[in-house]
Amino acid sequence: MQPSAVPELAHTHTRPIHWVATATAVAGVVALSAVLQPGAATAAPTPGPQTKNAPAHAAPPDPAAVQFPLECGPVKAVVKKKASGDLDGDGLPETAAVVHCDAPMGTPPDGVYVLTQAAGSAEPRLVATLVDPEDRTNVDDFALRDGEVTATLLGYSSADVPSCCPDVRESVKWRWENGAFARSTPSGAKSV
Repeated sequence: MQPSAVPELAHTHTRPIHWVATATAVAGVVALSAVLQPGAATAAPTPGPQTKNAPAHAAPPDPAAVQFPLECGPVKAVVKKKASGDLDGDGLPETAAVVHCDAPMGTPPDGVYVLTQAAGSAEPRLVATLVDPEDRTNVDDFALRDGEVTATLLGYSSADVPSCCPDVRESVKWRWENGAFARSTPSGAKSV
């Protein structure tokens, strides 16, 4: 069977007038879009709740400006991790910092400290020690969320465990309650 012949349709052939009409329509759309530009976009942060007339953008305390209660001998104290946020609900940010001695060898224990800074003051001050370096722990998974400081503490089940190899892992959090930081441990968070 042979294919049937299809008559040629007049509208399937392009002629110069078709190209002129298409170019004119595209030029018209481009010219119209140049005239009808939207206004400049602006973005502003959504104002959040402020308490006790706190300044809108107070800078968090800088741990580099504080002398930590560490005895490091000839080496310096180094800030391993830090996080800032409002921990006590006064509208001003505090900074929680994980600090240890910059020992050339071994795994020095960490301390966790909370710093605050009064509005308008240039000097931050240490207000709490959450983890004392004398406890021989290291801090992992450190964060500040929803007004809580959270961390995973790596420690030792006995003095016989070498400093290189902590064998206790404990998830903890601290929240400001009744004028002090209260420590809690989620259930089942301690493991050996």
